[in-house]
Amino acid sequence: MSMIPEFGQLALIMALVVSVLQFAVPAVGLRLRQDWLMAYARPLANAQAVFLFISLGALTWSFLVDDFSVAYVASNSNTALPTPYKVSAVWGAHEGSLLLWVTMLGGWGMAVALFSRSLPLEMVARVLSIMALVSIGFILFTLETSNPFERLLPTPAPEGADLNPLLQDFGLIVHPPTLYMGYVGLSVVFAFAL
Repeated sequence: MSMIPEFGQLALIMALVVSVLQFAVPAVGLRLRQDWLMAYARPLANAQAVFLFISLGALTWSFLVDDFSVAYVASNSNTALPTPYKVSAVWGAHEGSLLLWVTMLGGWGMAVALFSRSLPLEMVARVLSIMALVSIGFILFTLETSNPFERLLPTPAPEGADLNPLLQDFGLIVHPPTLYMGYVGLSVVFAFAL
């Protein structure tokens, strides 16, 4: 039994901790008018995204190596599933879909952090703090009610279940990530508007 799912779970927890800091530290900096506190918004947004990418990568790895000790993998994949469908099975059901969603949210936060150098620090601190608040809600929901890293003990049959046949189509390999990219990208507009 691999420890990769535990690393993914730990990375998701670390992303939650970092997003709480990403919300609080710049908000305190704004309140106290301290540039050095506001300046933490960018590196914290980048750190949150890195932890979320690690978490999604760990879940993807669990699918690729057929780790059926992970309940989500056992329910949505099998050994005969072609590799592209194993990858798309990562977001083929609720738990993985939420992890993809929150990872894209972290990615958008990283994009704002990287491409906002010409904006005033106060604005960037506000935007990234608001985006972190949205992340906190989604990560908490994922961890508490839809954990994709939950283990099955004992491990079930070595073949696994199957990905929903309706999802075994090339269009559904690319459609959810691109759709989510647009939906989650609206959180950037929301944060700037606020």
